[in-house]
Amino acid sequence: MSDPMTGPIRWTYAFVDRPMKKFGPACDFWTAVTRTKLSERRGARGEFVTLLPDGGADACVKVQGVVGAVSGGAHLDLAVEDVRGMVESALLLGAELVAGHAGWAVLRSPGGQLFCAVPWHGESTRPPVVKGPSGVTSRLDQVCIDLAPSAYEAEIAFWSAVTGWESQPGALEEFHVVKPPAALPIRILLQRLGTARPTSAHLDIACSDIDAVRIRHELLGATLIGRGARWAVMRDPSGGTYCLTPRDPETGGLLR
Repeated sequence: MSDPMTGPIRWTYAFVDRPMKKFGPACDFWTAVTRTKLSERRGARGEFVTLLPDGGADACVKVQGVVGAVSGGAHLDLAVEDVRGMVESALLLGAELVAGHAGWAVLRSPGGQLFCAVPWHGESTRPPVVKGPSGVTSRLDQVCIDLAPSAYEAEIAFWSAVTGWESQPGALEEFHVVKPPAALPIRILLQRLGTARPTSAHLDIACSDIDAVRIRHELLGATLIGRGARWAVMRDPSGGTYCLTPRDPETGGLLR
């Protein structure tokens, strides 16, 4: 159930956070793999852009050029009707206010993950899956928050409470899924790492065939840098890591 102070989260955005000096290559790659086009650049340094899908669907991915240590990760924007209520609720649950702006705010979860509370502008239609020439499908649909063991349980409690979404253990013991209603485009996966390190986040892409999607991404400039139990770890041309995961791009559920 959603917190009555905030009401439900109406929409979600995944942000691709990449170094400002590599903003162009990041935009080129992520528009190609999501089959989108760029909006006009926004911000004081032109550091924000939205990836616009075709066919009247609503955007759910943005790219931000950043400066500093957090330059190759990801974060979430939670779009709500009552931004102040969302901020107040998050603070009561242990979040920290990083920066308040006119109508929106930057916060940090108890475990250290940045996210934003932003106003909902009526977004309601998910972009379609990306279809390859052989019929393979994929969709960028998940932000994975990578956590030290000491932060894992607190982050599960925080994200479950602040979103009000379905919350359940993942297929492996080091994962926990915070799953939104079907109409929302971006899920949250919490991953408990094997060692202590600062919290970070990366993007996950659901793939009907990981190796076929990997080959297409490599042709666009990405590099395979590792393999997990069932997933592939990739580095994009701007230096950021992301994962290709064996999930149904339509539903987000694991493939059998």
